Amino acid sequence: MFKKVLIANRGEIALRIQRACRELGIKSVVVYSEADRDAKYVRLADEAVCIGPAPSAQSYLSMPAIIATAEVTDAEAIHPGYGFLSENADFAERVERSGFTFIGPTPEAIRIMGDKVSAKQAMIRAGVPCVPGSEGALPEDPKEIIKIARSVGYPVIIKAAGGGGGRGMRVVHTEAALVHAVQTTRAEAGAAFGNPQVYMEKFLENPRHVEIQVLADTHRNAVWLGERDCSMQRRHQKIIEEAPAPGIPRRIIEKVGDRCAAACKKIGYRGAGTFEFLYENGEFYFIEMNTRVQVEHPVTELVTGIDIVQQQIKIAAGEKLPFTQRQIELRGHAIECRINAEDPVKFVPSPGRITMWHAPGGPGVRVDSHAYTNYFVPPNYDSMIGKIIVHGDTREQALARMRIALSETVVEGIQTNIPLHRELMADAKFIEGGTSIHYLEAWMAAHKR
Repeated sequence: MFKKVLIANRGEIALRIQRACRELGIKSVVVYSEADRDAKYVRLADEAVCIGPAPSAQSYLSMPAIIATAEVTDAEAIHPGYGFLSENADFAERVERSGFTFIGPTPEAIRIMGDKVSAKQAMIRAGVPCVPGSEGALPEDPKEIIKIARSVGYPVIIKAAGGGGGRGMRVVHTEAALVHAVQTTRAEAGAAFGNPQVYMEKFLENPRHVEIQVLADTHRNAVWLGERDCSMQRRHQKIIEEAPAPGIPRRIIEKVGDRCAAACKKIGYRGAGTFEFLYENGEFYFIEMNTRVQVEHPVTELVTGIDIVQQQIKIAAGEKLPFTQRQIELRGHAIECRINAEDPVKFVPSPGRITMWHAPGGPGVRVDSHAYTNYFVPPNYDSMIGKIIVHGDTREQALARMRIALSETVVEGIQTNIPLHRELMADAKFIEGGTSIHYLEAWMAAHKR
């Protein structure tokens, strides 16, 4: 096991990784920008090193600064968390080449799964169900593009091969709009991601977003840890997640989960990862794989009792998974609400000083947050300041516990989206379960948001 791990991230995930390290008896090194000097995890770290000013490009995205910090602090491994450099294959390669262990997949696996075209091709070969569409990147010939669209059937969606987070996508409903949409998406993809390749998929009208969490070690063992429903989204950004996904037959979930674990073995995957699917009319369709720990990993931890971050560290240290697929049991139901520093109606970021922070408690309540009274939320980064996660024996109990937890939470000095969460926890359709990825935006339009 490692003696010292460098955490190349910030915010709640930096604190989460730090806690996992402390439980394993590992010392932590935290890198931070000048804007995060007073962060809780910086104060709690065994060692903390400022690596630059507030802008991410000069701090959290600076590969030389992070690797130099690992060298001077004698860290043995680097955990990238999520976001920033976590899915950057070049960073993983530089970490390994510099003599450190990257707590994540191999650079090769990150490259394969980071490109949506190669990821889809790999999944087809592994027998994972995919959305009908082009077999690879779209050709240049407009006639061939039209031919592919006719075979797929309208509406179709054009996606950037190097895209993510809801960017680089365009829905096309008619043949007349197709070629222009492909050209526009190519230009945007080239500018945003440095990769102009795009591909085509059948646009599913009313799907749910369901994902499968996997763990794979370096000894050819791979398991899946149940599923999560992440359909409550605004502009392709998840707001509420839960496990398990309500209303989906277990036999369908198990079939897809087993294929995901088999795919990990086939591509030589290691570490934690998430297969993301659209689910509609009893069918799963692969859309992408996240080669890192997810923001929503706590709901899976609560229903399985497995510490995913600790398993990431243990796998990177060469340990075998301590359980088989048969030993993994799902217990109860978990729900997570992402707490963002933003206007709950207009969704404008609301940085500033928190004058009062009171976190909820009680049975089955977990709060993952780096915030505290008098903490200054910087304007330079993502607006998420924490997550409230609850667990209950049933979904109904989990919903009741979330309502209580949200009612107990106090955040003053800045605005948050807690009022929105309180409304959604009382919404009849959400309580029923099984809403689509379009539900929240339709709900907001109906409520004049």
